[in-house]
Amino acid sequence: MENEGKGFWRVALGLASGLLGAGVLALVGAQPRGEPVALLPAPSPAALLVQVSGAVAEPDVVALPQGSRVLDAIEAAGGLLPEADASPLNLAATVLDGQKISVPFQPTATPFGYIPPTAVGIATSTAEVVFPLDLNTASYDELLALPGIGPVRAEAILAYREELGPFQKIEQLMNVEGIGPGIFEDLKDLIVIGDG
Repeated sequence: MENEGKGFWRVALGLASGLLGAGVLALVGAQPRGEPVALLPAPSPAALLVQVSGAVAEPDVVALPQGSRVLDAIEAAGGLLPEADASPLNLAATVLDGQKISVPFQPTATPFGYIPPTAVGIATSTAEVVFPLDLNTASYDELLALPGIGPVRAEAILAYREELGPFQKIEQLMNVEGIGPGIFEDLKDLIVIGDG
């Protein structure tokens, strides 16, 4: 009787082991269910858009990768012109999206794109124009030497000065008809009030 009990347990244990083994084999050999998890690449950061103006070869809005520096923005705009004065700029500063970088001209340099008025048939004095230009003492001919200032705007500056008196600060130039923030931005490093 004792042998029969041992036999029963052996059969039961064998049967349980067989079922467990069959279950493991079934799990290992079964096709996976559902969709596999796909890992997507990390999103790349959006490019920074920076406006570069002034004494650079190709003033424009440039796209730069995150972490770019002022120097990178200037290089993307074609680099500095020979008459540029980069000394007021921190070339190592990190740029921000939407930032404007204005590279000034050297104080005595002629701005890029400047065409002497005599080349377009306007009589001028023989004296060389020296920048920065005093808005309160500049003559008609000297005003024509400023980028973006033609005969009409030069006359408007003189008329404004005559009617309202001397400029108290250079920002008042934007009160002159035909001179808005864009033109002022190109002129602000080339003009002064009095000695400066």
